[in-house]
Amino acid sequence: MAIGALLTAFIKALKWTAKKIFIKNHKNMKFLFSSSHMWIYVFLGNALRGIGETPVTPLGISYIDDFAKAENSPFYIACLQTITLLGPMFGFLLGSYCAKLYVDIGYVDMESITITPKDSRWVGAWWMGFFVSSSLLLISSIPFWFLPRSLNQNLKITEIAKGFLPSLKRLLGTPAYFLLLCGSILKFNSFIGLFTFKAKYMEQQFGQSASRANFLIGVLNLPAVAVGIFLGGLLMRRYKLSVVSGAQLSFATSFMGYLLLLLQFGTKCDNRPVAGLTVSYNGSALRQRSVSFDGEMVFSECNRDCSCSPDEWDPVCSDKGITYVSPCMAGCLSSSGRGKNTVFHNCSCVSTSFPPGSSTSVRLGQCPHAKDCSRSFTSYMAVSVLSSFINSLGATPGYMVIIRCISPDLKSLALGIQALVTRTLGGIPAPVYFGALIDSTCLKWSIKKCGGRGACRIYDSNMYRVIFLGLITCLSGTSYFFIIAVIILLKRQFWKTDRETELQQVKASKPYHPYQKMSQGSMLGQICHWSVT
Repeated sequence: MAIGALLTAFIKALKWTAKKIFIKNHKNMKFLFSSSHMWIYVFLGNALRGIGETPVTPLGISYIDDFAKAENSPFYIACLQTITLLGPMFGFLLGSYCAKLYVDIGYVDMESITITPKDSRWVGAWWMGFFVSSSLLLISSIPFWFLPRSLNQNLKITEIAKGFLPSLKRLLGTPAYFLLLCGSILKFNSFIGLFTFKAKYMEQQFGQSASRANFLIGVLNLPAVAVGIFLGGLLMRRYKLSVVSGAQLSFATSFMGYLLLLLQFGTKCDNRPVAGLTVSYNGSALRQRSVSFDGEMVFSECNRDCSCSPDEWDPVCSDKGITYVSPCMAGCLSSSGRGKNTVFHNCSCVSTSFPPGSSTSVRLGQCPHAKDCSRSFTSYMAVSVLSSFINSLGATPGYMVIIRCISPDLKSLALGIQALVTRTLGGIPAPVYFGALIDSTCLKWSIKKCGGRGACRIYDSNMYRVIFLGLITCLSGTSYFFIIAVIILLKRQFWKTDRETELQQVKASKPYHPYQKMSQGSMLGQICHWSVT
């Protein structure tokens, strides 16, 4: 894992070295970056990290469940998962700090940078987090070198290979496990989509910077999840919940979190007023949502003779709260100041939009959202944190259902297959189709120097909200059909076992007396009466 993280961070050093080498030969440099193979380093880095992460969950949790008492196992697993969340919490806080720093810090003069972390063109120092995490992973791996090579010297790889396919057939032939796996895939798709694009959603919908979005997730959402996981394990230990009760608790908490997720559709902010994209140059709203490829929508009579490029994105804000795509599109004739403090004056589009005597100057950067947007963001975070907490209450019971619904000898394989399938069918495709559908709401694309399409500069926030939350709710809602089927199967599977246990408890609680013999029918009737009451 440490080597993988270091390899990913090494990309930045390679790119800057290449720029220095080919800085005098523009053609060679252009060829180098147009036919770049840097993605190979990203692929190898993630592959190495994935190989290192894979054994931790199935082997660690299976080991705890094997050597702990049955009633204490959920609590210990909850403690392990709670401590595991300290890593993502630290990662989000580290990411928040790195996002405040410019990507080329140390290589460029920061005084010459005219954009801020809230600008869509800002790129944080992402590579710095990989350097820090690789160092920490390398230090934490030192104790593992002192562990024995094997815990069972008599077990051979050939024996494991021979028993793999029959064990896999038995595992997938268990109906409850198979249905639970299908539901987990859908649920994991929604979780990965939410986890990947949540910070971006907070940026586009509520005008938060990437740094602040990561910080809030790290200090609010993840601690709530950690507390929920711990309390879920504590509930299972305190009330000694059975497999069926654990599945019901997991479903109930997940469905309550799902209902809270639906409330997020109502917490929204309107599109930022951008002349030619979301509003006209006189301030009225536009009906047309997307920008045409010829860029004619961003032009007006006030800037048609200025020879402006429709591909340029250098937003400026007027005192009336309207953002213009660039100083040229605002019709500005002069400027004063330097860097981030630059102010443009005598802007013809501003003077024609507002009454005489109004300021005709604009300043660098997009205009902020309206004041009522901050109240919507507060409501969104409150619902998000509460939903995260309630959802996580059922995480440990759900894990115990996976472990207990199959044969004990298939435990490690079940957890390993579940991790493999959910990451393969959920972790890989979810960011792809989430990103593609979110990109369909883009209003303004940047253009690369080589002529290709770059990053999106501004989204239609209303469509972004509908698509992002709609995908999550559809995937999560579909998964509940599988979970309900699992609960029904588990009730049938464990009904006889529960009845036999209750019979044994009744026999143990009432001592045998030769003159007070209870018939089997009356005993079963009493048991049924207890179970109903």
